[in-house]
Amino acid sequence: MKTDTIAAIATALSDAGIGIIRVSGPEAISVVDRIFYNSSGDRTLSQKASHTVSHGYIAETVYGTDWRESILDEVMVVLLRAPRSYTMEDTVEINCHGGILLLKKVLQLVLRMGARLAEPGEFTRRAFLNGRIDLSQAEAVMDVIHSQSEMALSSSMEQLTGKLNSVIRDLREQILYEIAYIESALDDPEHIDLNGYEEKLSEKCDLFIQRIEKMILSADKGRFISQGIKTVIVGRPNAGKSSLLNAILGEERAIVTQVPGTTRDILQETVKLDGIALHIVDTAGIRNTEDIVEKIGVDRAREYAERSDLILFVIDGSEMPDEREKEIISFIGQKPVIVIVNKSDLTTIVSDEQISSLFGHKPDLKIVRVSASEGTGISELEKQIRELFFQGAIKENTETVITNMRHKAALEETLASLLMVRQGLQDHMPEDFYSIDLMGAYTSLGHIIGEEVEDDLVQEIFSKFCMGK
Repeated sequence: MKTDTIAAIATALSDAGIGIIRVSGPEAISVVDRIFYNSSGDRTLSQKASHTVSHGYIAETVYGTDWRESILDEVMVVLLRAPRSYTMEDTVEINCHGGILLLKKVLQLVLRMGARLAEPGEFTRRAFLNGRIDLSQAEAVMDVIHSQSEMALSSSMEQLTGKLNSVIRDLREQILYEIAYIESALDDPEHIDLNGYEEKLSEKCDLFIQRIEKMILSADKGRFISQGIKTVIVGRPNAGKSSLLNAILGEERAIVTQVPGTTRDILQETVKLDGIALHIVDTAGIRNTEDIVEKIGVDRAREYAERSDLILFVIDGSEMPDEREKEIISFIGQKPVIVIVNKSDLTTIVSDEQISSLFGHKPDLKIVRVSASEGTGISELEKQIRELFFQGAIKENTETVITNMRHKAALEETLASLLMVRQGLQDHMPEDFYSIDLMGAYTSLGHIIGEEVEDDLVQEIFSKFCMGK
């Protein structure tokens, strides 16, 4: 582990009221002390207590000149002494005015005083390596930064505050107890009897499996919470797809005309649904066309539909479905779909039974009737989306939701090991086989919180962080 002093701009590189330069490491205080002058003109930062704020100036002094002649900025400096800091190292945060040029000049001065430029994610990596947070909490830091919805932010904050850590550690402790019991019994059979232990271990193993399976099943829901629902609007030309997008957004974003084929390219927007992000793509109407540009748009519509989580299939309720609807259904496949019968403000001639027959009477097919031009039926559409992805109202709960695919993979490895324990118990295998597979489960769970990971994985995770974090 590197123990030198690092520095970086911790705020976004854009003009703002405040910009922060973070310095961390054994020489952090002395580095800043060389360029910081408090309001009284003395360099006294090194004499300050931890968790104090000092007002003063950053100045680049030149030998034989007064520091006041080389002031770069008026600042507030926050001092955090080890171990009571984010990195558990001495840390100084220089709060400057937020101009990009100014921040870069102050950072360059800090680097000349002996610090080096931090690598991406290095502050958080030091927090992890110094034991302040585990790996799941470190990953939650970036999830918080990139949260696109209220639910994503709430879920990330739960992970950041250690909810997943607590669950994983509890499981590991229980598994480790069983490993220790088996090993002790094998080493000292005269005093520790394993008679009847298979039944007890079988019961505990079933409980472990149930908890792991529940977390794995939550991963899809967690992905929707953290990343949003990729939603694609499809339908024949002039069915009202763009009008539907405008109705959902509550504003005129897509061009709407009576001319079929108006939408030729992809239009992407994001809307919030009860704290969940819907990434909606309005596509070109699906039809055979000789127009090269429109044909490209139709091909893109198919591609986006294949990669989507949800398809909103718009049907013109004033016209009978024909081969174009059947063609669209053919490439929807088994994707979750909500059929939207548009133009309910006009005379509709398409029945729910006719729509159901198009889908081969697919069970639980969701059909919503709307008038996109008048904005009616949108609340019912939102309700159907909640039912489809979250079994009703989207709300916080006390369950642990897995939002990271790396965590899901580790849980699947854990489950595989536990299933081998169960199979071994059914086959009445020797006890040391149980111990080996339990250790496999224990190790896989450790991957989640960073207690059983290789350095290259840690490096890969933190390389995705921004420079100042």
